[in-house]
Amino acid sequence: MESTSEVLKERLEKIQTLKSKIPLYPNHFLSDVRVIALLDGFEEGKDVKVAGRMTAKRLHGKSAFADLRDETGRIQLFFKLDLIGQEAFDLFLSLDLGDIIGIEGKLFLTRTGEKSIKIEKYHLLSKIVQILPEKWHGLKDVEARYRHRYIDLIMNEDARKNFQNRSMIVREIRKFMDDKGFMEVETPMMQPIPGGARAKPFVTHHEALHADLYLRVAPELYLKRLLVGGFSKVYEINRNFRNEGISTKHNPEFTMMEVYQAYADYQTMMNLVEDLVVMLIEKLHGKTELPFGEMTINFKKPWKRVRFYDALNEKSGMDWRHGNLKELAKKTHISLEHYTEDVDILNEAFDRFVEPGLVDPTFVTDYPAITTPLARRKEGEEDLVDRFELFVGHMELANAFSELNDPFEQRERLAQQKEIIGAKKETDEDFLLAMEYGMPPAGGLGIGIDRLVMLLTNSLSIREVILFPQLKPETKEEAKEE
Repeated sequence: MESTSEVLKERLEKIQTLKSKIPLYPNHFLSDVRVIALLDGFEEGKDVKVAGRMTAKRLHGKSAFADLRDETGRIQLFFKLDLIGQEAFDLFLSLDLGDIIGIEGKLFLTRTGEKSIKIEKYHLLSKIVQILPEKWHGLKDVEARYRHRYIDLIMNEDARKNFQNRSMIVREIRKFMDDKGFMEVETPMMQPIPGGARAKPFVTHHEALHADLYLRVAPELYLKRLLVGGFSKVYEINRNFRNEGISTKHNPEFTMMEVYQAYADYQTMMNLVEDLVVMLIEKLHGKTELPFGEMTINFKKPWKRVRFYDALNEKSGMDWRHGNLKELAKKTHISLEHYTEDVDILNEAFDRFVEPGLVDPTFVTDYPAITTPLARRKEGEEDLVDRFELFVGHMELANAFSELNDPFEQRERLAQQKEIIGAKKETDEDFLLAMEYGMPPAGGLGIGIDRLVMLLTNSLSIREVILFPQLKPETKEEAKEE
């Protein structure tokens, strides 16, 4: 068996020979349709032009079959020496799997009933230089799939389907929001002050302004400025950047949708996200019960609702609302070196005791006020806020609350947060100034689009639904092994 290097050497020699005979990379080939349209609207005898990548080749003396694939599907090609001539047939014999070709011919059914194209003329549009892998599996190749996504998309039909579904999901989300009367907007990705979430930002520097800027961790404060300005229903499908860990659920660059509706509250947002997700599931799958790894998740409405402290106290057997948090942390082996503040202790306790049990969609409501400085306090329970997080399949999927619109309380609570997390956290004075012009009561919602796509496509890693996820730098030795 020839080694990869020997095959590559032969291919390079073949390319040099072909270059002397034909143009290997012509300017264009105007294709009439995509493969799916040919198959769905099949009409025997119809003249067609289509382009794609050759993924299989089968020789039968003076005739041959090949498979042509584009992003929509596969169709069989039939090459016959008598029809295309000796020169064109010989060129076809020299083609490699992975070459991109454009073909002209007629649709016909083979004796076995397979929809095919009888080739009258074809064009080599792009000559593959590298060698496609024969097998695409195993742990090492999982990393390679993400690093060289273009190969993954060539070889892996499931990967192509995931990203086609992602595109459809985002398109349907936009239609849903537009039909509800929301206006899509765009806010800055580079911000002078990183606000809207408690997360570590990426820092960059603008030479002309002589100023440091931050890639946004959330668009929240800018979207609220739009409520002040008079827009009552806005949303943004946005890229956020958080300089934090990478895992199967986290990527430093990720997509969210944030929604704000004036004269609404977190209950309004609860109904909105429930209706949106169920609509997507029914459109994509036609049912409300879906597999996710080894779990089966039932999305049938209405979804379960539990209060934060009720769930935490029940699962841990301790009173986290009224007890001493640092003492409770010691009892439950939560490191006070890593989790120094009460808000961090509460979040870690919830992640340990409650989140692992949340499989079916569950709204966790009534969060401690110290966890959410931008949310309205709950009437009659001032230590809580009107907030929910939506958990599905052990993951947080959405976060929402009734927005705080009192500029005086907002300033006080941001000052308290700054005291907790350090003086480096700058207060966005322009946001507070905007609130002093009057912000209506409102509900706000953030949905993790990447995680939503994970659930809807049964993908257990966020890297399966992000085309080019962030990866550790590849060493020279790893590159050579590939």
